Amino acid sequence: MEDFIVSARKYRPATFRTVVGQYALTTTLKNAVITKKLAHAFLFCGPRGVGKTTCARIFAKTINCFTPTAEGEACNQCESCVSFNEQRSYNIHELDAASNNSVDDIRLLIEQVRIPPQIGQYKVYIIDEVHMLSQSAFNAFLKTLEEPPKHAIFVLATTEKHKILPTILSRCQIYDFNRISINDIVEHLQYVASQESVTAEPEALNVIAQKADGGMRDALSIFDQVVSFTGGNITYRATIDNLNVLDYDYYFRLVEAFLSGNVIDAMLIFNEVLNRGFEGQNFISGMSSHLRDLLVAKDPQTLPLLEVGEAIGVKYTQQAQKCQNAFLYKALEISNECDLNYRLSKNKRLLVELTLIRLCQILQPVQPQPVQRDIQPIAANPVPQPVQQPAQAQHPQARHLSSAPVQTLTVAPPPQVTAPPPPPPAFAKTQTPAPPAPKSAGQSMRMPGLSIKNGFNKKDDSAGLNQQSGPSVSLNTPFDNEALILAWNEYAQSLTVENILVQKTMQTARPLLKENYQFEVAVDGPQQVEILEQDATTMVTYLKNKLKNTSIQMHIRVNEVNERPKASSMQEKLKAMMNTNPELIKLKEIFDLEIA
Repeated sequence: MEDFIVSARKYRPATFRTVVGQYALTTTLKNAVITKKLAHAFLFCGPRGVGKTTCARIFAKTINCFTPTAEGEACNQCESCVSFNEQRSYNIHELDAASNNSVDDIRLLIEQVRIPPQIGQYKVYIIDEVHMLSQSAFNAFLKTLEEPPKHAIFVLATTEKHKILPTILSRCQIYDFNRISINDIVEHLQYVASQESVTAEPEALNVIAQKADGGMRDALSIFDQVVSFTGGNITYRATIDNLNVLDYDYYFRLVEAFLSGNVIDAMLIFNEVLNRGFEGQNFISGMSSHLRDLLVAKDPQTLPLLEVGEAIGVKYTQQAQKCQNAFLYKALEISNECDLNYRLSKNKRLLVELTLIRLCQILQPVQPQPVQRDIQPIAANPVPQPVQQPAQAQHPQARHLSSAPVQTLTVAPPPQVTAPPPPPPAFAKTQTPAPPAPKSAGQSMRMPGLSIKNGFNKKDDSAGLNQQSGPSVSLNTPFDNEALILAWNEYAQSLTVENILVQKTMQTARPLLKENYQFEVAVDGPQQVEILEQDATTMVTYLKNKLKNTSIQMHIRVNEVNERPKASSMQEKLKAMMNTNPELIKLKEIFDLEIA
């Protein structure tokens, strides 16, 4: 039976040309060999399995080669190369600093450094995991590392560069090895599969490359494991089953649920994932990566950043076209927030499920219920009876409005639309309307001081004050900004609890009188504009009636950033508070308060 050699050893690079994913570093080392400009100490640092020790061995073999090639590679035919390949060279010494990290071990190494090579030009000392040396061992090594014999070259290798003393770093040429890209790993795995007569799907090799996390040694080890599982026929489905990797299909189905707002499907998919033994944090991490890949796949310029197989890449591109950038940005933010809070959460499953619900609601936000007034059901064109009010409780202005020659308000209605009458002013709250009486079709409903024909027309804001009988007349009674603010506040106070949003918006937004009896209201955002527009007709009608001026028009605009003035002195703050809450004026007058 032939002895089996794992792929990580069998296909270990023997020349700089066969090193995968470290082109810049290998080119630098080859040029140093060609020009014979060799430093006395090198430090190779980087993640595991990226070729640090391998490059150190190739470098040691190349500098001792008797007949190197013009490209700076070892010939593999001379006595020095053959002895190295057969692992019997006395010019190359490897020391594992993890198990030989004491001062005595370094002293023994220093004694060996004094002996010149028997064959070849250099003696190379490769110290692996050099960060494991103790503080005393580092200090004992400093002098020799700085001024070694001309035949000695040190190559230090480590995965944790930050643990090495700065005095050691300053004496070495530092080479930082990068993680090997997924494409490079896939290409090398395809080469190994062809050499081993193994059939492999590109998507399966891509999963192996992602699982290796940039390390070629890990990728080859996983490759051997999957080959043993599949019997030489590596498929995508068998690979994810063997490696316990979550299938892309789960995330594609989840995004479809997010786009359609289907919370039930999203919850069931997550439950299916948990039943397969995956942890919630791995699920959230994979979903964040999937959303990132969708964002990358939307633009052809960023498409090369998508490190997946060709078939999976097509699915990413197709689904990315269904997703808007704003959706992906918000989804990434929500999933990343869940990933950060996962470890702190006591109910981890609930946290993930709430995240899925929020993701499903991105494109289907929950709309707040509109604030509606109480609308009394009315018969076809009913006519309410005149309101009877005791003279003792009647306000002087109310008596004026309800007198015989009183001015009435007429608002032209749209065809076949019925809307509630405007809210009564604050001083008319004591009125008790009589039950409506039936009336023939085509007649209008009449109330003391108001004449409303079947509803409101928001487009007609110029409705004036009319006589209760006879032709309509226009009134242009002059008024100032204070009278406008007073009428504005009275209307706001007359609103009921159902119109609390309108009331609060009116209290925070002050009207400003302009020319031709037009006034402007500045609010802080579009939502407040919408709130005022819903009640604009009733509001303007009340102001026209209150101020006896049919030319009143209201304009609403949104404040610019930092436009809203802020009170600085105590008097200005008090005045702003009084404008917001007129009850403070009465309180100030009752207690005769003053601001010091």
